[in-house]
Amino acid sequence: MECEICGKPVPENNPIRAKIEGSVMVVCKECSKLGTVQKAPPKPKYVKQNKSNKKQKNTRNRSYSRNEEPTEELIEDFSYEVRKARESKDWSREDLGKKINERVSVITRIETGKMTPDTKLTKKLEKALNITLLEKIDNVDLNQFINSSSGERTLGNIMKIKRK
Repeated sequence: MECEICGKPVPENNPIRAKIEGSVMVVCKECSKLGTVQKAPPKPKYVKQNKSNKKQKNTRNRSYSRNEEPTEELIEDFSYEVRKARESKDWSREDLGKKINERVSVITRIETGKMTPDTKLTKKLEKALNITLLEKIDNVDLNQFINSSSGERTLGNIMKIKRK
């Protein structure tokens, strides 16, 4: 097992889990200083067994794969573009809200950048204002970021490349 930040070996029998910038990662002792060390999750006292004679609910199991990752992402200056397009049509925030069936407070928060619209709302804004807010994203090939010394992909390798 390797440290998810620097790539150093981590003992498999007692890995250190640390919460760094909101993500829990398996790290080495040096990298654990970058965040707060997490306690191991408690083991359940007993395992509940399902009785086979009970009818199980018909639930739809859906597995997600890497192919289902989003292919579009919101542009950086979406708030400016929404405001500019609304003003070019001489619409008030109330007018835009009525056209896309949203509250004025939602429009205000989007235009000030305090709220990021979800995909459904973004598509409504695009259609009403005749603008493009979603852009295609390219798949990043992580193999180009591999550090030749360790030969493994780690978060640290990627971060070094992005800083340049």
